[in-house]
Amino acid sequence: MRKGIHPENYRVVAFKDMSNDEVFLTKSTANTNETIDVDGTEYPLVKLEISRTSHPFYTGKSKLVDTAGRIDKFKNKYAKFKK
Repeated sequence: MRKGIHPENYRVVAFKDMSNDEVFLTKSTANTNETIDVDGTEYPLVKLEISRTSHPFYTGKSKLVDTAGRIDKFKNKYAKFKK
Protein backbone atom coordinates (compact mmCIF):
# COMPACT_ATOMS: atom_id res chain seq x y z
CA MET A 1 0.00 0.00 0.00
CA ARG A 2 1.10 3.55 -0.62
CA LYS A 3 2.14 5.48 2.45
CA GLY A 4 0.45 8.71 3.51
CA ILE A 5 -2.91 8.22 1.78
CA HIS A 6 -4.79 6.29 4.45
CA PRO A 7 -6.47 8.03 7.42
CA GLU A 8 -4.90 7.60 10.84
CA ASN A 9 -7.93 8.50 12.99
CA TYR A 10 -9.77 5.17 13.08
CA ARG A 11 -11.88 4.76 16.24
CA VAL A 12 -14.88 2.75 17.39
CA VAL A 13 -18.10 4.45 16.25
CA ALA A 14 -21.74 3.54 16.95
CA PHE A 15 -24.01 3.41 13.90
CA LYS A 16 -27.76 3.63 14.64
CA ASP A 17 -30.41 2.54 12.14
CA MET A 18 -33.19 5.09 12.67
CA SER A 19 -35.86 2.87 11.09
CA ASN A 20 -35.58 0.15 13.76
CA ASP A 21 -33.29 1.67 16.46
CA GLU A 22 -30.64 -1.07 15.99
CA VAL A 23 -27.15 0.03 17.09
CA PHE A 24 -23.90 -1.61 16.01
CA LEU A 25 -20.28 -0.74 16.68
CA THR A 26 -17.45 -0.73 14.16
CA LYS A 27 -14.26 1.19 13.44
CA SER A 28 -14.66 4.27 11.30
CA THR A 29 -13.26 7.70 10.51
CA ALA A 30 -16.73 9.27 10.12
CA ASN A 31 -17.03 12.76 11.63
CA THR A 32 -19.92 13.37 14.01
CA ASN A 33 -20.90 15.70 16.84
CA GLU A 34 -23.36 13.35 18.53
CA THR A 35 -22.59 10.61 21.04
CA ILE A 36 -24.46 7.60 22.41
CA ASP A 37 -23.99 5.44 25.50
CA VAL A 38 -23.69 1.72 24.68
CA ASP A 39 -23.16 -0.70 27.57
CA GLY A 40 -21.81 2.06 29.81
CA THR A 41 -19.33 3.41 27.26
CA GLU A 42 -19.83 6.60 25.24
CA TYR A 43 -19.20 6.39 21.48
CA PRO A 44 -19.51 8.87 18.59
CA LEU A 45 -22.89 8.35 16.87
CA VAL A 46 -23.65 8.17 13.14
CA LYS A 47 -27.35 7.95 12.23
CA LEU A 48 -28.38 5.82 9.24
CA GLU A 49 -31.70 5.69 7.39
CA ILE A 50 -31.20 2.06 6.42
CA SER A 51 -28.66 -0.63 7.30
CA ARG A 52 -28.15 -4.37 7.10
CA THR A 53 -30.75 -4.85 9.87
CA SER A 54 -33.55 -3.15 7.91
CA HIS A 55 -32.60 -3.50 4.22
CA PRO A 56 -34.97 -5.86 2.37
CA PHE A 57 -32.09 -7.68 0.66
CA TYR A 58 -30.65 -8.81 4.00
CA THR A 59 -33.90 -9.28 5.92
CA GLY A 60 -35.85 -11.02 3.16
CA LYS A 61 -38.84 -8.78 3.85
CA SER A 62 -40.22 -6.12 1.55
CA LYS A 63 -40.62 -2.94 3.52
CA LEU A 64 -41.20 0.61 2.37
CA VAL A 65 -38.87 3.07 4.06
CA ASP A 66 -39.87 6.67 3.38
CA THR A 67 -38.20 8.93 5.92
CA ALA A 68 -38.47 12.25 4.11
CA GLY A 69 -41.68 11.92 2.09
CA ARG A 70 -39.67 11.27 -1.06
CA ILE A 71 -42.32 9.10 -2.64
CA ASP A 72 -45.00 11.75 -2.18
CA LYS A 73 -42.69 14.42 -3.59
CA PHE A 74 -41.99 12.24 -6.62
CA LYS A 75 -45.68 11.52 -7.22
CA ASN A 76 -46.61 15.20 -6.92
CA LYS A 77 -43.79 16.28 -9.24
CA TYR A 78 -44.71 13.82 -11.99
CA ALA A 79 -48.50 13.83 -11.58
CA LYS A 80 -48.81 16.30 -14.49
CA PHE A 81 -47.41 13.68 -16.87
CA LYS A 82 -50.01 11.07 -15.91
CA LYS A 83 -52.27 10.02 -18.77
